[in-house]
Parts: sequence; structure tokens; C-alpha cells
Amino acid sequence: MCPAGCSHVNGFKVDNWKQNLRVIYQCFVWSGTAETRRRKAKSCMCHMCGAHLNRLHSCLYCVFFGCFSKKHIHEHAKNKRHNLAIDLLYGGIYCFACQDYIYDKDMEQIAKEEQRKAWKLQGRCVPHALCAGEKFSTWEPTKRELELLRHNPKRRRITTNCTIGLRGLINLGNTCFMNCIVQALTHTPLLRDFFLSDRHKCEMQSNSCLVCEMSQLFQEFYSGHRSPHIPFRLLHLVWTHARHLAGYEQQDAHEFLIAALDVLHRHCKGDDNGKKANNPNHCNCIIDQIFTGGLQSDVTCQVCHGVSTTIDPFWDISLDLPGSSMPFWPLSPGGDSTVVNGECHMTGSTTLTDCLRRFTRPEHLGSSAKIKCGGCHSYQESTKQLTMKKLPIVACFHLKRFEHSAKLRRKITTYVSFPLELDMTPFMASSKESRVNGQYQQSVDVLNNDNKYSLFAVVNHQGTLESGHYTSFIRQHKDQWFKCDDAIITKASIKDVLDSEGYLLFYHKQFLEYE
Repeated sequence: MCPAGCSHVNGFKVDNWKQNLRVIYQCFVWSGTAETRRRKAKSCMCHMCGAHLNRLHSCLYCVFFGCFSKKHIHEHAKNKRHNLAIDLLYGGIYCFACQDYIYDKDMEQIAKEEQRKAWKLQGRCVPHALCAGEKFSTWEPTKRELELLRHNPKRRRITTNCTIGLRGLINLGNTCFMNCIVQALTHTPLLRDFFLSDRHKCEMQSNSCLVCEMSQLFQEFYSGHRSPHIPFRLLHLVWTHARHLAGYEQQDAHEFLIAALDVLHRHCKGDDNGKKANNPNHCNCIIDQIFTGGLQSDVTCQVCHGVSTTIDPFWDISLDLPGSSMPFWPLSPGGDSTVVNGECHMTGSTTLTDCLRRFTRPEHLGSSAKIKCGGCHSYQESTKQLTMKKLPIVACFHLKRFEHSAKLRRKITTYVSFPLELDMTPFMASSKESRVNGQYQQSVDVLNNDNKYSLFAVVNHQGTLESGHYTSFIRQHKDQWFKCDDAIITKASIKDVLDSEGYLLFYHKQFLEYE
């Protein structure tokens, strides 16, 4: 399976299409000379409203500039049936029939060649990523660079306003589900440190290894370049190794996350940490070190009160919501409001803590689900309770907003408030004895920070079950938040983050113990 573009491109590839496309890139996109830059400044304005900004696009079939934000280029495309246009700022090709930015290998090659020429004309150093067909290689300083390093021993200072690591991702056709997960993974601190320190030792062919591609992706994100990245190789590898996600149909971001972690886990096994595990059934690769926790299941016989315990690994916790067909336990006590885990909990509202309480409450299995008790040696009714035996470094909570059953398919839009800081102590297996009537009794040890987490990424879904769009919020540095909407990165406030609907919530442990 190859990473092919949309079928509408073929209608443009006639006669001198390559030369025409090169002229557009030279004169109106990259503009390598002072003359072309002056020409671009004078002529590049919307032919309908005269605006210079508003994401100008140029029609690829005729001489027409239109602004994308006010949809003037859309009107032209509809009236003239000219389906393709080029973004004059970033050079991306937009197809109005597909209603998305597209990838075409031939067009991408022309774009890179013309950008390289423009950079050389401007006297700028050509980035290694623009060298077509070349892979990233280890940097070896020249004698001149070594001399400069000796005279300038200070390292580059990363300030609070630094934007390194922020980079948009081009949507390749309903791939917003992938882009938002990539943003969350690239801003996972320990995963970033692993890939930027060149820790992966590949035992596969590099062109088929997802970990190698993620390594290159991290280099792209933290290279300092601000133009949106086109993740076509990543999409191709996902299609190759997770075939149920192949194609341009809408996919579920949660399903992509689990598939991506699974493939990364399998491709990481050749690394040193993966080999060091003494237990052949236990992997110690970077994915398992960061994302794997232990979920304890206690099944208690209602006759002899014998307990059967199993512990299973997990990468995420899926939480039921009020409004689903599953009955939701009224967990919140009566009254005007309470504060739990830093969440202001008004009567009738639902919090992440409520969902976790419901997840870890004892559940009566009923007479239709009797189990054979080891103590009674007969089938008895029982209760089942899930708790956290081992917490992962990164805890991912999946709010089950999409309900699929024999009778209905729908999206649950119940608002769930979630905190910036989360204490998982009440939901630990070791805290079971501290519960009274299902409520955790706070201990006096307020200095215990082992189970405290900080929010660093949120994935949201707007729209319906049939038609929707994924975006994400990511935390940069300590308290700066940004909204990632495919290629567009904008500053966001903490209020924007906490007021969002929430589909996937990523929390990172505040304190780590080194083994």
C-alpha cells in the first residue's frame, strides 16, 4: 500500500503542469529573489475583497487569488469547478472535492526543489530535511564550528516564550484523528527525551519501523522550523502495520492511540531496555515504561467472602459517562458544591473524579454471572472491584463518548470537568481499606506526592458520530497551553482547556522514582 494522494490531482496533470506549478511556487509561494517578493506583495490579494491576509490561496487552473477564511476561494472553486488551490503561505495543495489538504508525491517533490532554490537565492542554509531522499544523520561539527563552540561555551537558553516543539501537521484527508495523537505523544516529556537522545537501536528495515519514523518526527518537531509538517510516512506505516485504520475514512482517535502504542511497543523490543527484562512475558521498552500500569481485579464470593485477585496491564482507562445506556451511580453528595481534586463540583454536574469513583466501585455481578468459588467449590454470586495496583507514568483517560449498541449509535455530549492536578491515591488498591461507604477518607499525610499527576494534553472531538473533527490542547513548558488544529497552532488559556468537552485526557506523574 503506497501513500497515494487524491484522485482529483490527475485532472490537473496535463500538458505543462509541472512548469506551471513551478512558476507558482517561484513567484507566489517561496519567492527567492527580491523582485519576486515585491511582485508577491503587490499582486497577492484576494480578487473578491482585496485582502492580503486571511490565508490566501491561488487557483491552480487559472489566475485567481482568494482568501480561505472568508471562503472566497471556495466560491471560485464551486463556480468554475476548479478543485485544486495552493496555500500561498505554506505551499500546501487543497482539494475542494475532498475538502482537505492533500499529498501528491510529484507535487511535493516540486515544492521541495523550489523551496531549496529559494533558500539558496536568499543565502540561507538549506535544512537537512529539505534534501530529498536523504535521511537524518548524526551531526559532525566542522573545524570552524569546533572553534566557535570553544569560544562560545554557553548553551542555547530555552526561555518561557520559546516555541521549539510547536509545529502544525497537515491534514492528509480525514487524518485529524492521527494529528491530535501525534501532538500528545510529541509533548510527552519522557518520550521526547528518549527520541531526542537517539536511544532507539533498530533491528528492522528503517523504512518499515514506526519507531524510526517517530524518531524522525521528533527531530522535525524540535528542529525549530515553524512550517507545518506533512506526516505522510507516518500515515503510510500506520496503514501498513494497523490495516484496520487504512483508508481515508474517519477513524477514532482513541483507537489510533492504542494501535500506535501497540506497534511502537512491538518495534521497540530490540532496544536495550526491552532486552533487559528478566521476565520473558514482561517488556521494559520505553512505551511500557511510560504508559503501562497494572489494573487489579478483586472478585469476592458473597458466601465465604473469599477473594480472587488478578492483575492485568493497561495503557488507558475507559470511563463510562452519565447519559449512556449504562446506569451511572449518583456519586456526588447533596449540597450546593464540593471541591474534590481541585474540581469545583456543583450539584448535578459530573467530574473526572466521579467517573473514577464509578470505575473503582464494587459491582454486584448478579445471579446470571455466577463464578465458581475456590473456597466453596461451587458457583456463587459475587462482587467485582477494579483498583489501580500500579500507576503508569502517563495516565490516559478515555471518556466513552461514542456509544455503539444493537439499538442505537450516538455521541454522548455530557460535560465532564477535569482538573489540572489529579491525585490517584483514592483509586489505588492500597487505599481500599480507607473507604467508608464507597468514599475515600483523606489521610493526614498531605506530603505524599507519589500518586499526583499534572494534565499536559487534551484531545477533543467536535461534531457528531457521523461527521466530526478532532483537535487537541497541549501544554508547553509549565503553564502555557496551545490549541492544535491540524496545521494551525494558536495560544490557548487554561479556561479554554478546562471548558472543553474532553475525549482523551493525558496526565503525567509529578514525581518519578528512578530505579
